[in-house]
Amino acid sequence: MTTEAAPAPPVDSAPVAEAVGGRRRFRLAEYVGFGPALILYGAFFAVPLGIVVAYSFWKVVDYNVVHQWTTENYRYFFSVPTYVRTMWATVWVSVLSTVLTIAVAFPFAYWLVRYVPRRLQRTLLVLVVLPFWTSYLLRVYSWLNILGDEGAINRLLQWLHLTDRPVSFFLYDRPAVVLVLVYLYFPFAALTLYASLERFDWDQFRAAMDLGARPLTAMRRILLPQIKPGLTTAVIFVFIPILGEYLAPQLVGGARGVMIGNLIVNFFSGAEYTRGAAASLLIAVLIVVLLVIFRRSLEIKDPYASGR
Repeated sequence: MTTEAAPAPPVDSAPVAEAVGGRRRFRLAEYVGFGPALILYGAFFAVPLGIVVAYSFWKVVDYNVVHQWTTENYRYFFSVPTYVRTMWATVWVSVLSTVLTIAVAFPFAYWLVRYVPRRLQRTLLVLVVLPFWTSYLLRVYSWLNILGDEGAINRLLQWLHLTDRPVSFFLYDRPAVVLVLVYLYFPFAALTLYASLERFDWDQFRAAMDLGARPLTAMRRILLPQIKPGLTTAVIFVFIPILGEYLAPQLVGGARGVMIGNLIVNFFSGAEYTRGAAASLLIAVLIVVLLVIFRRSLEIKDPYASGR
C-alpha cells in the first residue's frame, strides 16, 4: 500500500514581494535627504567645474571662444617664465603663511586649553572670531593704514628715532602679503586646534611628565600624535584657501606680491577666458593632489573613537 505525499500548500508570494518593495522604498527614502545637497553640488560645483575643464582645452579667436580642442593654453602658461614664477611664488607664500599661522595658533590654543579657566575660554574664543563680524575688505584695507608710509608702524619707528623716513618694506611686497594672510586665517587654525586640544586627555600628558619626560618630549610623543587629525584639518583650512587668494595680494602686495589668483583675474579681465580656465584648473589639480597626500600620509586611527 503506497501513500502519496500531500501537495505542499501554495506559497503566497504577495507578502514577500510587499516586504521587498517596502525595504527598497525605505532605502530610497534614506537618500531623499541628499537630494538638495546633490542638486546644490551639481549646480554650483560639478557643472561649473566641467565648464572650466572644457574652456581650458578650447581657444579664443578674436575674443570669441572656439570649441576646438587643444592643449595650447597649458603649453602657453608653462612657456612664460613670469607665469611659472608666479605659480611657485603662490606655493611658497601659501606654505610660509600656513606654517606661521599654525606656529601662532598652536601656542594660543594650548595656553587657552591648559591655563585659562573654562568660564573665560568662550569669551576669548569670541574675541578670536570677532574680526569675522566685519567685512573682509575692511579688514584688509585696515592693514594699509598700519603698514603704509604714514601708517602706525612707520610712525612708531620714527617716534622711536629708529628711522628718519618711512620704511617701504612693510607694504607692497610679499612680506606684507604673508603678514596679512596670517592675520586673516589665524581664527581658522585657532578654532580647529582648540577643538582638538579640548578633547585631549591631559592626564596622559601629566603622567608622561611624572615619569620623567620633559615637556617638549611629552608634547612630541604624547600630545601631537593624538591631535594629528585636528592639526591636519587646520593646515587644510588655512593652506587651500590661501592658494586662491586674490584680494589681499592685490591690496597689500602690489606688483611684487602677485599670486596666481591675481593672474587668473587678469586673464579673464583681458577676455583670455581659456587661459584663465587653464590656470584655474592647475590650482584645482594642485589642491586635489595635496588633499590626497594629506589623506594618505596623515590618516591615523582616531584615538577618541569608542568601541574599536
